Amino acid sequence: MKQNNSYESVLARKAEIIRAAVGVDYHQFESGSIAFDYEAMMASTGYTLEDVIEIQRGYAIGNTPLIELKNMTALVRKLSKSGYGARIFVKDEAANPSGSFKVRRATTSIYHAKKMGYPGALTATSGNYGAAVASCCAKSGLPCIIVQECYDSRGVGQPEIIEKARKCEALGAEVVQLTVGPELFYMVLRMLEDTGYFNASLYTAFGIAGIETLGYEVANQCREQLGKDPDAVVCTNAGGGNLTGTARGLIKANCSAQVVAASVNLKGLHMASDTQFNRKSFTTGHTGFGMPFSTWPDRSDVPRSAARPLRYMDRYVTVNQGEVFYTTELLARLEGIERGPAGNTSLAAAISLAQELPDDAVVVVQETEYTGAGKHGSAQLSFARQNGIKVSLGNPTDEVAGESILLPAHPSLLHAVDVDMNHMRRSLITHAASTIDHAPTEQDIAFLAEETKSSEMFVKDTLNIN
Repeated sequence: MKQNNSYESVLARKAEIIRAAVGVDYHQFESGSIAFDYEAMMASTGYTLEDVIEIQRGYAIGNTPLIELKNMTALVRKLSKSGYGARIFVKDEAANPSGSFKVRRATTSIYHAKKMGYPGALTATSGNYGAAVASCCAKSGLPCIIVQECYDSRGVGQPEIIEKARKCEALGAEVVQLTVGPELFYMVLRMLEDTGYFNASLYTAFGIAGIETLGYEVANQCREQLGKDPDAVVCTNAGGGNLTGTARGLIKANCSAQVVAASVNLKGLHMASDTQFNRKSFTTGHTGFGMPFSTWPDRSDVPRSAARPLRYMDRYVTVNQGEVFYTTELLARLEGIERGPAGNTSLAAAISLAQELPDDAVVVVQETEYTGAGKHGSAQLSFARQNGIKVSLGNPTDEVAGESILLPAHPSLLHAVDVDMNHMRRSLITHAASTIDHAPTEQDIAFLAEETKSSEMFVKDTLNIN
């Protein structure tokens, strides 16, 4: 009998499709209520940190340089009060084969897919991760399909997304480009079912385990080069995997550095809106992903996301689009390093944060990404102008996402703005409580305290439990 491939029928089969495509039965981690065994899920990969380091070494991934940005630090000290202005370092992940940290995330997945005999791999991504999966598949001899949410209904795609598609194709992947909307998940499920490929999701334990090596390297390189741990590690935050994996790696290195999330402020723009899709000038590292995925991680393409950033972040800050474009040029002009926008989101935040710390402190920006014609700031700014966005010099605090991009008139105007993390914690807790039809159990309360890096008292106060 012919299988029913209507939207409703395919979505109804999603659990079994994902189970076959990942090879993990997520039910084994569930309690039947809010709580689930997160650490057991992470351990279910079967790979230790040492295993992952060895796997990545086989793909020529990792051990990227930790570079001191001496000229950037000098600028920060000119902007800081006497005795302040931390040293800024950057982990140059653009040195990896695919040009970003996401190849760490892909390696474990593709190694496992090859080991388990999957005929190929598939993932849904706007680009950097797609290039990472394509790179690892090429080295492993596996076919690869990348599904992109690329165009609005006019058939117009952002230069950055188109650039990433070219990168994926250059690495041998088949790229399927879709318009904005719910068809993305539907098409991914259809293709996974039809091909039998491995779901190299951004949100499996395999992917997050791969990023742990990044945090582990940051801690050990600081010790080797500086004789001390970093005081703060700044992570660009979107879906949460970057921060989660990096923080877990720092913990495994017994490093207690403050973990700071940084996102581009796109407040007011809806990421799934056809009309607003091209009124943003960044495709990742922004609040359109960072906020919803932090406050409800399980909106991802697997039943339980391994990326759970509120468990690990100590602070969450935002910067505006103009500040990231400006910082991209600063990095090129002051340090001779031209990199893409994702890592420069963290760097823009780090310039502000470093001014709060004494001059013997160390701030590490934990990633850079490659750049290219479509990802270059000039291409994105030209595209913004074509979409009616006003681009000018001024104070970035006056920027309105979707209407204007204000490049700082002076570096002193770079300013990271704190997000109310307790508000985010309460959002996650109340959403979790709404998913069950009974009072949260003691196990649920303990789980939610871990999930939000808070306390059981905070959870009970949020839920008005005596």
